Formats: sequence, structure tokens, C-alpha cells
Amino acid sequence: MSTTGGVAAGGDPKGLRLFAANFSATLATLVRKPRLIDGRRPSWPSSGRLLIGTLIAMAAVAAAMAFLDGGAISATRSLPPWFVAAFNEITDFGKSGWFLIPAGVLLIAIAALVTRELPRFTRLVLASLSVRLGFVFLAIGAPGLFVTILKRLIGRARPLVADDGGSFVFMPFVWRPEYASIPSGHGTTAFAAAIAIGALWPCARPYMWVYALLIALSRVVVTAHYPSDVIASAFFGILGAVLVRDWFAVRRLGFRIDHAGHVHALPGPSWHRIKAVARRLLSA
Repeated sequence: MSTTGGVAAGGDPKGLRLFAANFSATLATLVRKPRLIDGRRPSWPSSGRLLIGTLIAMAAVAAAMAFLDGGAISATRSLPPWFVAAFNEITDFGKSGWFLIPAGVLLIAIAALVTRELPRFTRLVLASLSVRLGFVFLAIGAPGLFVTILKRLIGRARPLVADDGGSFVFMPFVWRPEYASIPSGHGTTAFAAAIAIGALWPCARPYMWVYALLIALSRVVVTAHYPSDVIASAFFGILGAVLVRDWFAVRRLGFRIDHAGHVHALPGPSWHRIKAVARRLLSA
């Protein structure tokens, strides 16, 4: 994302104008036209892949609703209290704020600190960081926002909410938390984070997938969701993050698309360079 100015301390009008210019430049970068590959504009998204993935997810969710949900929730009642208590602690780490708040704060800080007077090297490092932070923020936040609305429109009752304890109780459009079971918001966040962070830092993928699966399991253990809810959340989280990644890639923002159509992360600034820039800014 572009960084063209900064915000001066004390709410100075000139600083605010520079901040607004930074924000406008970032938006313009995000919506610019895709770059051509071999003289052709890359296809985004692939409608064929999207359709196949949607059909597979729908079949998996339907099968889980029919054959897995009721038995899984019944089984949670026999779990040891200490086991449920442990997963009650784990499940809170599926909240989107763990990712969105740090990324958002850092993005605002970069926009506030960058000015044209900074050395070009420093501005380039900060611009590269803002691209990656913006990707993480959108890849996790966009599917999370979509699911927050969708789950309340669907209105599926959470486990043990309905009198009969059934897994096929729906009250669409009621906009009440107890009827917001499918898809799981925590699950969406966890799987989106696994894709987003794994796309930027491949070495983190195994750990992020363990994290996502633990969060998904925790939502069932604490009887906040049925298994089908977390399966649906995996679909929306993965799909949303991949679509955001591809949106960035076709604009060569943090990612690139090779001639075979595969997406690769572009090299980012090293930790050594990031620390050097941080020291420069703190000592200014």
C-alpha cells in the first residue's frame, strides 16, 4: 500500500490532510486495475474453482447436520469438567480482535509516522509492511464481517437453545446471538488467519492449522456450535482469505501470479531491516 505522507502531532490540519492523502492513496492502490500477465488480464476469481468448492462445502455441511451434529453435542455432556474448562480458555483466542486490533493499530501508526522527509529506504520498508498488514486485516476481517451478517440472517439455533435440543431449529432474520449458530465466527476467523498468515509466512502454516483446528474443536466442546457450523466456517474463512489474497496478487501487492496461475508471496523486509527502521523512527 502506498504511503505518501503522515500526520503531525497535535492534530495539525496539515498533518490531517497528509493522513487523508495517505488513506486515499492506499485505497487507490487496492482498487487499481490488475496487472497483465502475458498480455492478458488474470482471471479473478476462477468461477469453476469457486463452484466446485461451494458444492463440496455444502455437501459436507449437509452430511454433518444429518449424521454428526446431534451425536457430537450429546457426547460433549460426558466430557470431564476440567477438559471443557480448558477449551473455554482456548476458544477465546478465536476472537478476531487478536489479529485485527494489532494490525489496525500498526497501519494507523504507519500512516501517522510516514512523511516525505523520511529516507527512501525507510518509506519503502514501511510501505511494504503496510501492504502485508493490510492484507492480514482484510483477509481476516472481510470474511468475518460477512459471516457476522450471514449467521444472523440464517438464524440457526445454537446447541441446547431450543426446548427439544434439536439441531434443525431455525429463526431467520431474528438477529439474536442464540440464533446465530451457522457459520461459526470464531471458526471463520481461525481458518482465515491460517490462510492469511500461512500465505505470507509459509513456515508458520503448520502452527496456524493446529491453531485453527483447536479453535474449531473448542466451539463444539463448549457447545457454542455444532460440527456443521465449524465446517461452514472453515469454508467461508478459507474462501474469503484466498479471494483477498488473489485480489492482492493480481495487483502485485505482496503477492504475484506466475505464468501457470500460481500465487506466490513477494519477498518482504527482513526482521533486521524492520528493527533498523523502528530504531530510526523512535530516535527521530
